Amino acid sequence: MNRSIDSAEHRDTPTLLCVPFAGAGASYFHPWRALTAGRWRLVAVELPGRERRIMEDPFSSVVETAEDLIDDVAAAAVEGERTVLFGHSLGAVVAYELTHLLTARGIPVERLVVSGASGPWTQREVRATGLPDEEFLARIEDFSGFRHEALDHPEMRELILPVLRADCEMHENYVPSTDEPVPVPITSVRGGSDALVTADQARQWQRATTGGFGYTELPGDHMYLVDRAPELLDLIGNAALHEGATGRRVASEP
Repeated sequence: MNRSIDSAEHRDTPTLLCVPFAGAGASYFHPWRALTAGRWRLVAVELPGRERRIMEDPFSSVVETAEDLIDDVAAAAVEGERTVLFGHSLGAVVAYELTHLLTARGIPVERLVVSGASGPWTQREVRATGLPDEEFLARIEDFSGFRHEALDHPEMRELILPVLRADCEMHENYVPSTDEPVPVPITSVRGGSDALVTADQARQWQRATTGGFGYTELPGDHMYLVDRAPELLDLIGNAALHEGATGRRVASEP
């Protein structure tokens, strides 16, 4: 198994390749495997600095992160007849860069599903990078409406905080590697009460594709996927099944 890939072995099913959000590891997606009910070969990407790659320094650049991951991701993608990429927040822009790299290699991507993220050319006006620890964590909690209980344990916090800082920095400083859109349909998903990403910002992803585009909302805030994983997986499956590479829009505002 490749160092940055955590895969469920179902090689005759489509691949759902998931990129975690800031501070998270590949294990976040382990419960999703049961929820997919065999619809997907779920592949979770492991970024440096966490879980199986805990001894590696985290990157502070989205583009460098994607370049580090691409060989393992490409190998995982070619094992399936169909591949859909999914990323939430930071994971969305990493998945976008991976989509560019995969298509440059001639590896087909059926769909990119971006979640809880502004379009790739929009940077946050309110930032957390560089703040002292307590202010930084308070700002992150304010952004996401979520605080991981591990941050309340000193030993776990010591491990998580540097990774969370690096992830936050790379997301807040992200500049796309190219202004060219991807030739891959994009579905943008947002929690309906997300205070970090507005509906207009989530719709900006339409500019990032020359393929089809769909936008939809699910109940919840920025971290809606914690409680809405089954609905999100249904949405991903329906978009991939019905829209595929044809560009026909299936996702819309409620």
